[in-house]
Amino acid sequence: MTQTIAGSGGIVVPQASWREKLAAATPFIVLVPSLIATLIYVFLFTGWTIYVSLTKSAMFPVSTLQGPKAYSDLWANARWNIAFHNLFIYSFFYVIGAMAIGLTLAILIDQRVRAESMWRTIFLYPLAVSFVVTGTVWGWLYSPDTGIQMLVRNLGWSNFSFALTTSKDTAIYAIIITGIWQSSGFAMALFLAGLRAVDPDIIKAAQIDGAGPFRTYTRVILPSIAPIFIAVMVVLLQFAIKTFDLVVALTAGGPGLATTFPALYVYDMMFQRGQIAQGAAAAMMILAALAVVLVPYSIWLVWRRRRESRNV
Repeated sequence: MTQTIAGSGGIVVPQASWREKLAAATPFIVLVPSLIATLIYVFLFTGWTIYVSLTKSAMFPVSTLQGPKAYSDLWANARWNIAFHNLFIYSFFYVIGAMAIGLTLAILIDQRVRAESMWRTIFLYPLAVSFVVTGTVWGWLYSPDTGIQMLVRNLGWSNFSFALTTSKDTAIYAIIITGIWQSSGFAMALFLAGLRAVDPDIIKAAQIDGAGPFRTYTRVILPSIAPIFIAVMVVLLQFAIKTFDLVVALTAGGPGLATTFPALYVYDMMFQRGQIAQGAAAAMMILAALAVVLVPYSIWLVWRRRRESRNV
């Protein structure tokens, strides 16, 4: 490393080499492309979508403004209201089901069972499968001609019925079951990480006081990982709100409108019916639903970190 003399006082100041300069600049070099991509694909395109939703765009984007008419037409559309209603039903049962099964699996694996790595891999495997593949495979299982119903009837139960996707009353529950199967392993992984992070001294203290396994979990362990519950719920809600490929592969939104979801409505308006303005308005409603989930969670995270920093 070379040295230079600064000023007449003879102060010796080390000069950084090019490798040190490159090492110092590496974080900025790595972050700049992602920041530019975020600026373009999130903020710029979001602004463009808002603008298009306020125009008279139909088959192609136009610059003629019409105000919030696309939004009023959207909420007056019966199909959109059905899609939003389906989203509420799906989100409620999907989030609760995935969290319940994931927590149960995490508690069972937390007992230091044999072949723990194998069980973790098995339960996490569905997460590695794309929603398109999941929907296609489960579509075969739900099909009366190729799935569970055919198998059971061939075994002798000729009156057995398991054709969930063919009925308007049960099709959405087929999607809920499939979504839970896909995401419960993800919830299990987060819950298991939280359980393993609990201070063992607290658990030992509860056991010394005479608390059994059930009481230890419900009164000591689970309350201490409450932030994990919130994080899992937020992530699963994001999955639910953006549900698209699973529905397309499994039911294509049918039968009728029984499994139509907002994302499917956006695709249909923009690419099938040529109503770009209303499709953009629907997309902004999905973004608003995501904001309702993410903004309070972000505020809560900031508040929690500040409170923890004060307590240190």
